[in-house]
Amino acid sequence: MSIISFTCDYNEGAHPLILEALAKTNMQQEPGYGFDSFSFSAKDRIRKVIGCPQADIFFLVGGTQTNSTVIDAMLPGYAGVVAAQTGHIAVHESGAVEFSGHKVLTLPQHQGKICPQELEAYLAAFHSDPTWPHMVWPGMVYISFPTEYGTIYSKEELTKIHTTCQKYDIPLFIDGARLGYGLMSPACDLTIQELAKLCDAFYFGGTKVGALCGEAVVFPSGNAPAHFFTTVKQHGALLAKGRLLGVQFDVLFTDNLYFDISRNAIDKAMQVKAIFAGKGIPFHIDSPTNQQFPILTKAQMDALEGKVLFEVWEPLPDGRFVTRFATSWCTTQEQVDALKEIINQ
Repeated sequence: MSIISFTCDYNEGAHPLILEALAKTNMQQEPGYGFDSFSFSAKDRIRKVIGCPQADIFFLVGGTQTNSTVIDAMLPGYAGVVAAQTGHIAVHESGAVEFSGHKVLTLPQHQGKICPQELEAYLAAFHSDPTWPHMVWPGMVYISFPTEYGTIYSKEELTKIHTTCQKYDIPLFIDGARLGYGLMSPACDLTIQELAKLCDAFYFGGTKVGALCGEAVVFPSGNAPAHFFTTVKQHGALLAKGRLLGVQFDVLFTDNLYFDISRNAIDKAMQVKAIFAGKGIPFHIDSPTNQQFPILTKAQMDALEGKVLFEVWEPLPDGRFVTRFATSWCTTQEQVDALKEIINQ
């Protein structure tokens, strides 16, 4: 086998059924900007899956655009968004949220997650500070599910965070770029219906879970911000040929495909974890999802060079490196077996 890649979960294109549907419907004339029949069908399917018939749903082109658009639309101009220090909007989105005029207010991260008690303490301290009019208003809370370290919030943790947000009358937004991988993890004690009830907005990531591109933003209570469509366009997140996204999500939410292919990533990730663990290689974090973080020496990384592609996540003080090996919806058994052979050598 040629060099194999575990660098990310969007190395490949799209699920074959999506490509088949795109080709089959290619010459069918449809309105633009998401007003096509495929988008309407996909939205109906998603509403049924999440158990929210009143949900407002929009298809946006990518994760960064989605995060910055939703946050900008839900926040007043004087407010910021609370996130973990390692949150995607705080680290890997080139300041997209700040570019829209909103500060990212960071809290300490604990295995990629914010602590419900620390969130409560932060908001309580802000509101009790007599100088708060001089400060950025914490007007929203952002979390990722799974987090950037592959961890997931328990139902209890998410409930506490949601309760705190309700107490202070601010929305909770869940970045679901890898939502399928989180929900299909054996460690997950949440259903998608429960998750939808414990937030004000979330999205089904398509880019990382089987689609060529696109994310499905869901406002479960029919609570989309006023003029959200216009805000989407302002952020460059509106696709003129919206049918491209509609067809993809219509396929992904037919016959449970989105969740079935997400389960494949988890199965392969657990095998990858076992391969490294079997050689006595430690992990930076115990991830139950498709991202695994083995700690390798420079010599071990050099031994993999030219054979396996992976990401170097961060250097450690002792000279070793946290690496990331990511599986996806289409990681094959042959790729995992090849990795095992290479590691064993």
